Amino acid sequence: MKYLYIVDYWVPFPSSEYGGLINVIAENDIECHDILRDSDDYDDRYESKIMERVVAAPRFALANEEESRIVESFTT
Repeated sequence: MKYLYIVDYWVPFPSSEYGGLINVIAENDIECHDILRDSDDYDDRYESKIMERVVAAPRFALANEEESRIVESFTT
């Protein structure tokens, strides 16, 4: 089963003026973290915050099988 995660962007102000949300389809927290780590939004200075945000993210079970990926990203 896969889930839609709605993850708060982890880069704090002033580097990210307003933050943002990243929507990810993943099987579990670890896969979600790995997808985010491998994305263009990744900055290794914030490694510890990514998993923290993934664990706190609301997630919704998907009825259909979907490919694990970033669905949409809005960050500032």
